[in-house]
Amino acid sequence: MREKPRLSRLTAIVTQLQSKRIVSATYLAEKHGVSIRTIYRDIRTLEKSGIPIITEPSKGYSLMEGYQLTPVMFTEQEANALITAEQIVLKNKDQSLTENYHSAVTKIKATLRHSQKEKTELLTDRIQYRENPKAEKTSDYLMALQSAIIHFQLLEINYLSLQGERTQRIVEPFAVYSTQGNWLLIAFCRLRNGFRAFRVDFIENIRRQHATFEAHGMSLEDYFRLCREQLKKQP
Repeated sequence: MREKPRLSRLTAIVTQLQSKRIVSATYLAEKHGVSIRTIYRDIRTLEKSGIPIITEPSKGYSLMEGYQLTPVMFTEQEANALITAEQIVLKNKDQSLTENYHSAVTKIKATLRHSQKEKTELLTDRIQYRENPKAEKTSDYLMALQSAIIHFQLLEINYLSLQGERTQRIVEPFAVYSTQGNWLLIAFCRLRNGFRAFRVDFIENIRRQHATFEAHGMSLEDYFRLCREQLKKQP
């Protein structure tokens, strides 16, 4: 199991403490793929941040009775929009997106009032999004690419082109966009010394590099404008 970033792990631990009467350090360690010593450090960090955690010797941890993080309150229309978006996202072709969105919307549903939960369950059964009806998954890299974009992290990718040519490239990820049901990565390719668009479902492997790169100093709209200008110059 890959270790989650610490902030994500800390948030998940609080959610797990809220969902159970008592949670053992062993359970948390196995759940997050870390050592028990790491869980001990995480618990101390949460305590220092003001989370009232009770330690029960030889048993585990629990939250002080009555303590709850303030839930986000949604209007009926906002809740319906989330349910509709869930049905659309679940049909997306990228596995990492559908898994993470489903996890996120499950947490959101947990904050809804009982009356809202009944309505969202009814609406879930009454919505069907027919795009990609078999819910086929062709890639699993979208979340990793998004992370690399916001952290300006170099990536080494193995890419299979439409022509069947395999290449290994070092790229500076810039943006992702979806067109005709496919996700594309826009990146500065150091092999070609220029910006290129890569279909995410044609990326066979991604390896994160320790090195970072400088921001390119332009927006996504700037990129599209440059593309349009280049097309006009072509005979």
